[in-house]
Amino acid sequence: MDVHEYQAKELLASFGVAVPKGAVAFSADQAVYAATELGGSFWAVKAQIHAGARGKAGGIKLCRTYNEVRDAARELLGKRLVTLQTGPEGKPVQRVYVETADPFERELYLGYVLDRKAERVRVIASQRGGMDIEEIAANEPEALIQVVVEPAVGLQQFQAREIAFQLGLNIKQVSAAVKTIMNAYRAFRDCDGTMLEINPLVVTKDDRVLALDAKMSFDDNAMFRRRNIADMHDPSQGDPREAQAAEHNLSYIGLEGEIGCIVNGAGLAMATMDMIKHAGGEPANFLDVGGGASPERVATAFRLVLSDKNVKAILVNIFAGINRCDWVAEGVVQAAREVKIEVPLIVRLAGTNVEAGQRILAESGLDLITAETLSDAARKAVEACDGTKH
Repeated sequence: MDVHEYQAKELLASFGVAVPKGAVAFSADQAVYAATELGGSFWAVKAQIHAGARGKAGGIKLCRTYNEVRDAARELLGKRLVTLQTGPEGKPVQRVYVETADPFERELYLGYVLDRKAERVRVIASQRGGMDIEEIAANEPEALIQVVVEPAVGLQQFQAREIAFQLGLNIKQVSAAVKTIMNAYRAFRDCDGTMLEINPLVVTKDDRVLALDAKMSFDDNAMFRRRNIADMHDPSQGDPREAQAAEHNLSYIGLEGEIGCIVNGAGLAMATMDMIKHAGGEPANFLDVGGGASPERVATAFRLVLSDKNVKAILVNIFAGINRCDWVAEGVVQAAREVKIEVPLIVRLAGTNVEAGQRILAESGLDLITAETLSDAARKAVEACDGTKH
């Protein structure tokens, strides 16, 4: 789960990380009011989306007057901001963050990530702040400072000092940087983070160290114990179909293909997508209906798949272990009658009571295509999809 910049900064500030003063605004008038409350004479108006590279895409405006703040907020609010990380469809801007833009002398990079291969938290820092970490790694790998944290003891003060000195900071700045590095690690650890990126981490003329930007991602599986973070979720930043699927306890991820997939079991869903690719087609989605393929869940799955206008055929692939094929077949038949399906429907059943399930499908009177094996089902789905293109 991702959060907005201002939410990440609120969390960091609660753990003692220094951040510039700022306030969120949902309208141009609120943005002006926020600037007056913050004081000063120089502000940054930042589009709030779940993606980086906003500055390059025009999502951050520097303003010196209240009129400029108002104009910047009007320009950004309601816009779909397209950055290098959003894809061509962009993400909607429904709020902006107004922040005091104090001058600074240096930009640094600081990040924390779960290194799944090492099974450790990896701290990454660099003197090349303000750049994408991928760009730094590709062009200047020697500029990366990396520390692997031993989980039994956590990040140690001496490790934070080593990072600070390698960043080329003076003694006074090192003290502030160590505090920031340690407190940011605590925020990452105690909030069940999977990624924390402070880019840039800036050093001001009076030797303060501030998190000028912040991105945080969290472990979805831990949100049951982090209700304060779960409540920060902004569904407008994701695929609305994924949000709808989550409401029905379905696992859905939209893709770019033309063959919709309805499968029970994540592993079987992955195998189904692979087989579609092997047969020359492109899957339109990953959709795992889970162990209970009831008529209601299958009907919801059909609606989700059909909401993608690119879908030219639907492949239902069910392996009945705990379930029974006759139950699943009844669910598919009932759901297909409830939902208007105007594309070819391919159904493959295997497992417990498969003969009874196939008989129910054959006697249903529905215009559907049955298959015995997964490879046969994938081939028929690709052929059906190709037939709809002519």
